[in-house]
Amino acid sequence: MARTLFFFFVALAVATHLPSAFSLTTRQTETDSLDASVSSSYGVTAAATTDSLRGGSPSATYAQVCAQIKASMSSASAVYYPGDPVFKWLSSHWAATSTQMSACVVEPRSAVDVGKILQLVGRYRTPFAVEGGGHATNPGFSSTPGVHISLNSFKSITYNAASQTVEFGAGLSWNEVYMALEPHGVSVVGGRALGPGVAGFTLGGGYSFKTNQYGLTVDSVVGFELVKPNGQVVGVTQSSDSGLFFALKGAGNNFGIVTKFTLKTVPQGPIWGGIVTYMDPTSLAAINLATSKFSTQSTDPKAAMLSTTAYYQGMPLTSVQLFYDGPNPPAGIFDDFLSTPSVQSDIGTRSYLSFYKQSPSNDTYGMRNYFHTVPIAKYTPKIMDLISNLTVAYGNQLASKSLVFMTLVAEPFLPTILTHSTSPSAYPFTRAKAYTPFQIFLSWSDPSQDAVFESALKRISDAMYAGLVAEGQADSLLAPMYGNYAWGGTSVARIYGTNLVPLKVVKLRVDPTNVMGLAGGFKV
Repeated sequence: MARTLFFFFVALAVATHLPSAFSLTTRQTETDSLDASVSSSYGVTAAATTDSLRGGSPSATYAQVCAQIKASMSSASAVYYPGDPVFKWLSSHWAATSTQMSACVVEPRSAVDVGKILQLVGRYRTPFAVEGGGHATNPGFSSTPGVHISLNSFKSITYNAASQTVEFGAGLSWNEVYMALEPHGVSVVGGRALGPGVAGFTLGGGYSFKTNQYGLTVDSVVGFELVKPNGQVVGVTQSSDSGLFFALKGAGNNFGIVTKFTLKTVPQGPIWGGIVTYMDPTSLAAINLATSKFSTQSTDPKAAMLSTTAYYQGMPLTSVQLFYDGPNPPAGIFDDFLSTPSVQSDIGTRSYLSFYKQSPSNDTYGMRNYFHTVPIAKYTPKIMDLISNLTVAYGNQLASKSLVFMTLVAEPFLPTILTHSTSPSAYPFTRAKAYTPFQIFLSWSDPSQDAVFESALKRISDAMYAGLVAEGQADSLLAPMYGNYAWGGTSVARIYGTNLVPLKVVKLRVDPTNVMGLAGGFKV
């Protein structure tokens, strides 16, 4: 039982989806002030960045737009309606919180057909959603009452040994990419759990077990195939359009629909790692100290880990996922974890794909789930103790409110992770200092308790910030927040910061009528 639970918990910990102490009112105020910054800095009016982007009201029913889309696309593409099992399959999400009933699901099978869809939803101001892997948890981020666009058919994978790159479609999961690359002895800087799609993960930034060696996923991107809001299909690289290339590296779905990614590949041989589970209170305290030590003292870029503190049926539980990008780690790196009494361990040398398959995060399909994040530079012993205390306190408080699972996840990385690329990216908005994306995850079953769990999410976040301030890490209050974990009410200024103004300028150029504003997500 413990083995199954902890595979499950670590899967939750690393699923990359889309959860601050900042209110929606603050979010709008900050956006308005940045509109003024655009006006003064770039010679355009605030009206050009807000009012002119709103567009007109819908001039056709959703059903009529669905019918026009069907008529405009090639015969290879398809439209599905409620009642069709394919409709249910293509519109489903891992989290019930992010699922909506749309008027139709459109499955384009070419970038050209994606362009036709964007032209029509833009013309009629029809709300739409774009779904890749379906692991968003925020309501409306990849779902809609209007037109649901599924990228399921974009599944191509082409490895180029000469250029040491791989081009792959936006409808793939990381599992599929790793499987295709394994026979070639290479891999990519990609996701850490089964299930999440490549699209949202990459467009949000992307943290990997290889990030200590190579940086974020966006740091290894060399090209995008983008369908612009006007329907034009273009290749975007640093040389072809540096501004748009910068914007696509971390600013989500604000500039069109990406249908293909091209990433650098990296050599991949056997790795060492696995999951270790702890339940004894003495062991839990020892693992907190070991995690803090790893966070502050580890210098080997091939070593990585996750430390998950979970609440399940009244009990605090801890697991660590250890990783070394080689057949065996040097002595000393993980000794504290391995010498602490555990209830389960499957540590060993294996293929990277085998290691990755440990965490089947789709096991949580259908629950009501929220993520949130707090940027942390160092996991001190007091911060680790705070994580344990918050897990128990809020687990006990929420148990009677239909709590299913709760996990708080320390994700330590080296302070050098942002030095692997000199090319600017939308996320993070500063590379002067690296912050790790500490993750808060809550899962529950009763829809009537949504507000309770949303409140708990923010209170846990506030408690973490208070603890960080007490530990001399007050800079976390203004540090970049990882959009793939951030709760939907998070201020866009906390995610994009000083990059928000140049992102707005790119937005005005690429999407002057704000077609992409008809879809959910963190909007610039």
